[in-house]
Amino acid sequence: MNAPKEGDYIAIQSYKHDGSLHRTWRDTMVLKTSENAVIGCNDHTLVTESDGRKWVTREPALIYFHKKYWFNVVAMIREGGVSYYCNLASPHVMDQEALKYIDYDLDVKVFPNGEKRLLDVDEYEAHSAKWHYSAETDRILKANVKVLVDWINNGKGPFSKEYIDIWYNRYQELAHHR
Repeated sequence: MNAPKEGDYIAIQSYKHDGSLHRTWRDTMVLKTSENAVIGCNDHTLVTESDGRKWVTREPALIYFHKKYWFNVVAMIREGGVSYYCNLASPHVMDQEALKYIDYDLDVKVFPNGEKRLLDVDEYEAHSAKWHYSAETDRILKANVKVLVDWINNGKGPFSKEYIDIWYNRYQELAHHR
């Protein structure tokens, strides 16, 4: 499959460990692709939940996926500052249909003031027991929480102001030329 190009729109599909579709985001504009990473942006995009419920995102969000890390990052650009929602998840794959990954329940939320919260630990434990997450998967996910927290604490990659400025400005340029 040819990698999507800058300005192309892709869908994003989140699955659970058992292979069931969890959530779909309809339109994300690709801002950059490389061998390992995808950076994109969506704004007021349609989201469909596994139970069929639909809703629309409220603000622009930059997305970051990397094939070597077991997390992805959503930077929500709001009036009061940037909030981050980080999913502990498998590295992504891309096919003709969508960018796809397995959501492993654990999430890290970062507020504009820098406060961090680890979310959905109970959901992770329940699904781990239900779907028999391997010890290796558990080890990888816990190691990636540490990498993610290091990135957050040190303003690396998507957690830097420069990253947000560069990629959100690029999104605005591309969106206004359509």
